[in-house]
Amino acid sequence: MKAVHVVVGILINAVGAVLITRRPAHVHQGGLWEFPGGKVEEGESAIAALKRELHEELGVSVESAEPWLHVRHRYSDKRVFLDVWRVIIWRNKPQGREGQPLLWALPTELERFAFPAADIPIIAALIPDS
Repeated sequence: MKAVHVVVGILINAVGAVLITRRPAHVHQGGLWEFPGGKVEEGESAIAALKRELHEELGVSVESAEPWLHVRHRYSDKRVFLDVWRVIIWRNKPQGREGQPLLWALPTELERFAFPAADIPIIAALIPDS
């Protein structure tokens, strides 16, 4: 079973809150909260996928981002490789262009939300002294 390569964008605002979005009910892990991003297309670089996905989902233009974390996780029905990037500079205010709810949450508040299991290491890395 080949792992699905997914790029994840970590956007942090001026007060230190992280942007999260809720997955549509009809998709894998539907209804759970997640960090924005999506699948890397065949032949596409991770940074190109990050820019494309965040523009499609949120309407933001990524100007600067850096690789931050890699997470490998096996679900019962699939394996995922999360290629996590810290988005340093972006243009435009994020909005749910696919109708998905989004909100800014402080890292210490993230444990209150239900996330896919693969996102748990990201949350742990975001919380100071965890």
